[in-house]
Amino acid sequence: MQEKVITLVTPVFFVLIFVELVIGIRRGRNTYRINDSINSLSLGILSQVSGVFMQLLRIGIYAWLVEHVALFRLPADSAWVWISGLLLYDFCYYWLHRMGHEVNILWAAHVVHHQSEQYNLSTALRQTSSGALLGWIFYLPMALLGYPVEVFVVVGLIDLLYQFWVHTEWVGRLGWFDRVFVSPSNHRVHHAVNDIYLDKNYGGILIIWDRLFGTYIEERDNERIVYGTRSPLRSWNPLWANLEVYRAILTDAWRAGRLIDKLRIWVAPPGWKPADVAARFPGQPFDIGRPLYDPPLGLPAQGYCLVQFAVVLLVTTHFLAAYNAMPPAQLAAYAGWLGLTLFLVGGMMEGRRAYVAGEALRLAGTAGLVLASGAWFGPAPLPAAVQAAIAVFAGASLLALRIVFKPLSAVHGHLSHQ
Repeated sequence: MQEKVITLVTPVFFVLIFVELVIGIRRGRNTYRINDSINSLSLGILSQVSGVFMQLLRIGIYAWLVEHVALFRLPADSAWVWISGLLLYDFCYYWLHRMGHEVNILWAAHVVHHQSEQYNLSTALRQTSSGALLGWIFYLPMALLGYPVEVFVVVGLIDLLYQFWVHTEWVGRLGWFDRVFVSPSNHRVHHAVNDIYLDKNYGGILIIWDRLFGTYIEERDNERIVYGTRSPLRSWNPLWANLEVYRAILTDAWRAGRLIDKLRIWVAPPGWKPADVAARFPGQPFDIGRPLYDPPLGLPAQGYCLVQFAVVLLVTTHFLAAYNAMPPAQLAAYAGWLGLTLFLVGGMMEGRRAYVAGEALRLAGTAGLVLASGAWFGPAPLPAAVQAAIAVFAGASLLALRIVFKPLSAVHGHLSHQ
């Protein structure tokens, strides 16, 4: 259900993103960059695609618990059940969000949402693909109390959709509203890496949880907010964005000499290292004045990446609409094609020659498979005109790829954790 609703409201998201972009340009302080926004939106696409495969964890376990373990049978047609369900969900979300900043394995999933060094409405759509692996645990109280599955799903959507509008720099202080609800001012603080703001304001809809549990701080006029993470991603690759912290944890666990440290690192606060690992492999000092990650790329190349991303965005709407009717193998192949395309677009935005070669193979392979099979990730045949259109687009893209990226010289090496 979540994927369907997100698909339906996506046009509204993009209209609001366009409005925010226009406001920023007119006021002389644009908060968008093409590469950063494509990266954020790519992560949003991957999150929705992975969500199709995570439904058993996200919804299935909850439904089983409500059916077999719940203490009560709460009625789904009662207003107080829906109101209390939204409040309880938001309370559970607060603790999931807070632990996502205080426990390494949970931070590995949540870090994706914080990696952008910009703060705008596209940042709201920058979501993890692995959060459901452990996130369901924090909503067990709702299942045990017997909140129906439909209540859990809908209030979860309300909580998620509410948070979209708070990701903007163009809404200032809102007086009493800031003291009760999560607002743009409150949430800007949450995305900051400044010492004074770090790890504060975890609420989803209500900021009163932060006030109750000592994690609230208000935005200050004399402290300019710097966005991102203390260990910056420095990549436009959405797959690497989802994996970077998992890899860092695994690496440090492997390097640790003591078994207790190999286990502790998974539940320790982010940034913690065993003493022996820290001595041999010290981390990079945090520099709040670091320049934004922005590898140079000409406007034609940026335009090419934007066009290919737009195609993936449109195709994803088909994936989310059709996945229920697709066999598992075809569904996995379809998701793999989407992930591969976003992977290659991210690499091309970094100016990496190997990814340009990979893009050429993707285009040729896509056209070849469509023409050979006469279908698009499914048994239903495509009309000949659609097959021809896909082949023509792939051919035009190959030509544009050769023209636009021909001057590209080899640049920095493959992915590395920084």
